[in-house]
Parts: sequence; structure tokens; C-alpha cells
Amino acid sequence: MSTDSRKRKDRPPFEIGDFTVEAGTRRTVDLPVSVLSDHTPVSMSVHVVHGARPGPTLFVSAAVHGDEIIGVEIARRLLSIDSLDSLRGTLLVVPIVNTFGFHNHSRYLPDRRDLNRSFPGSARGSLAARLAQLFMSEVVERSDVGIDLHSAAIHRTNLPQIRVSPTRPETLALAEAFGAPVLLVSPLRDGSLRQAAQKHDVDILLYEAGEGLRFDEFAVRVGVSGILRVMRRLGMVGPKGVTRPKLASLRGRSTTWLRAPAGGLLRAFKTIGDSVCEGDVLGIVSDPFGERDRPVAATTDGLIIGRTNLPIVNEGDALFHVMRVAQGDAEPALASLNEEIGRDPLFDEDEII
Repeated sequence: MSTDSRKRKDRPPFEIGDFTVEAGTRRTVDLPVSVLSDHTPVSMSVHVVHGARPGPTLFVSAAVHGDEIIGVEIARRLLSIDSLDSLRGTLLVVPIVNTFGFHNHSRYLPDRRDLNRSFPGSARGSLAARLAQLFMSEVVERSDVGIDLHSAAIHRTNLPQIRVSPTRPETLALAEAFGAPVLLVSPLRDGSLRQAAQKHDVDILLYEAGEGLRFDEFAVRVGVSGILRVMRRLGMVGPKGVTRPKLASLRGRSTTWLRAPAGGLLRAFKTIGDSVCEGDVLGIVSDPFGERDRPVAATTDGLIIGRTNLPIVNEGDALFHVMRVAQGDAEPALASLNEEIGRDPLFDEDEII
């Protein structure tokens, strides 16, 4: 008997729902969620890669908000990586958590609830609560750590960033290993997946990048590379094909949204990734007749990590999300990351995003 065969035999299978995944194998399992009004069944699909050798269990989830599709593409590319064939431990990938919102191009569930405010959920509660409970019991509570993939809402975009609320020093080390341009230690929100997971001693790295209902090639590549780096740090994969970031992530002290001083049309002069100084004009809001221009000026030095993509604004709308940088120089770090990502070939030779 070969060494790999003995390892597979020695390691117990992974049980999820009514399914069994043997060590050294992988399969997609469908966990029943609900039945629609027209009798169409709805399930949550989980791809399980159960390594032949022992190691930690990591989950990667996307589309908790149904219109945040960038994570679905990151998950798809991750599952095509050759190094998963020699995985240590177990990888659980849920490309689409909120199937209802995904099909409807909507952030929400049919009952208009936000799934990421419905955790830990309940088997007897609303549709959102039931889906949250299923995801918690079958995926989150079975894992040691998680990476949850998000984007900005529709008509906004985010610079790739990791948000984390670590309970252990090693979690912050994983966030640093991810190598996103920006790292923010952010508070937990009531009803969120991160809050519910932490109560089960499972820390989650939250990856935010790109825009709702849109792909962004740079953000996708940063996401795939970051997940592989985390897996390398956990000892789940070897160094082959895993790049090291040249510079550390920029650490943020605080962030603030600059809002529209009046309704009108926004002409933006700055975008995500741009460094700004206090007093810099980031854009101008004009009335439709051109009779009055209202500048939108930075209130602090920092880095733009999010912005609206919609030129039609109402008074009070959030326009630019500026982070005060705690350490590091923003522009050299982002230039280095752009160069590093640009050297990587497209995953599909003829792919254009």
C-alpha cells in the first residue's frame, strides 16, 4: 500500500449534511434550504476538498449579499488551483451563500432581509434566519477560520482590503499574510457572520473589493493570491505558485465618508487608491444648470479606499471613503502591488473582464 493510500485510510471522512467525503477526495454537496412558491427546490452548494493529510479546516464563502458577485469568481478560480490536489486539512468553498439574491441580482433575500444581519439564525425563524442557521451549523462551526468575500454595494467600488476583528494574534498574522493593499481592524456588527462566528471561536477575514454586480480583474487576482497565502500560512498548501507580497498591507487608523454638500451632478477628480492631503478637492457637485459648483474637499490626509460610481447624487450621499494611514507610504505600496499582479497571467488565456 502506498504512503498516500495509508494516509487516506488513516484519516476519517468529512461528514456534511447527509454526505460523506473520503480523505483525499473532493465533491460538491447540495444542502437543502427551501422550496420556492412554484415548487422549485433551493439548496446551498458546498465544495468540499478533504485532504489526505490532516490539517486545519478553512471555509471560503461568497455572495452572502447576492449582488456581490466578485467573490463567486474568486471562488471559481480558487477551486481550479492544482495545489488543492495535495491539500493538508479541509477546504470548504461556498461560492454562493445567498442563492435567492444571486438569481435576482439583489443584495437581499425575498423577504427583504439582509442575510449578514441575520446570524446566527434559527431553524424556526424567517427564511434569512433559516439560511443563516444552516450555514453556521454545516460550515462555520466545522471550521477553524474563515474568509468571507464581499464587494461594495451597487454603484460603489472598494479598493481591495481586509477587515478583521481578531481574538487571537495568529488571526491578525493571517490578515497580514493575505497581502491586500489595506488592512483594517474593524468592529463587529450585530447579526453579522463575523460576530456569530467569533462566538464559536472562529475568526473570519472579511475581504472587500470591487463593485456589486461587476467583475474587477485586479480585485479578483488580489483575492485569489491572498487566499493562497493564508492557506500557505496555515500549512494547507506548499509554496509552489504562492507569491509573497513585496510590501506590508497599509494599516488604517480610522476612516471617514465625505458626503455630498448638495444634490446635483458629481464630477470626481480622484478614485480608489489615490493618496490625498487635507484640503484637496476630490470632486465637484454642480447643479444641472451649471449655476453653482460645490467642492468636496478632503478633511484629512489619507488614502481613498472606496467611492461612489454614480454621478447623480443627493445631499448627504456618501461619495469618497478616506482612510487615515497608520503606517507605510500608500503610493509606493500600491504601485508595487499593481506591478506584482500585472505580471501574473490571466487564469484563462482568452479571458477578458
